[in-house]
Amino acid sequence: MKPSVFPTKIDLPLDVRNKLVDLLNRHLAALTDLRMQTKHAHWNVKGPHFYSLHLLFDTLAESLDEPIDEVAERATSLGGLAHGTAQQVARQSYLPEFPATNYDGLAVVVALVERWAAAAKATREAIDIANNLGDADTADLLTGISRNLDKHLWFLEAHLQGGQI
Repeated sequence: MKPSVFPTKIDLPLDVRNKLVDLLNRHLAALTDLRMQTKHAHWNVKGPHFYSLHLLFDTLAESLDEPIDEVAERATSLGGLAHGTAQQVARQSYLPEFPATNYDGLAVVVALVERWAAAAKATREAIDIANNLGDADTADLLTGISRNLDKHLWFLEAHLQGGQI
């Protein structure tokens, strides 16, 4: 395990901080990827619901700006580095790639539902990991992000209700 890059007086042991920084960087990558995939959907969606979905996807993408920043800053406050370049994100994201030929409005919604749900599930798992490592602050940060992901997942799923979920 690589050591934390910078010393800090935060009273968590070095090995715990290293685990937390790795955990946070995985989520930084996934949230950044989720934002980029949602923006991709915003740019490329087609069909009779284009305008409303175009606006929704833009709102969803923007809703990730603050959580992305908070996750990155938590990693650095623990003495680590935030890995947020496009190449780092591509290597570390656990989300599947957005379907390359998917442009129809409701099919795009389905693809986004799958990705937002995966991010929400992984975030809840990360809350448990942070709690088990004794870091209530990281768990609290992730809890807020989890609520945001679930709320926006609901916005997406509402477009599909009637049997497609």
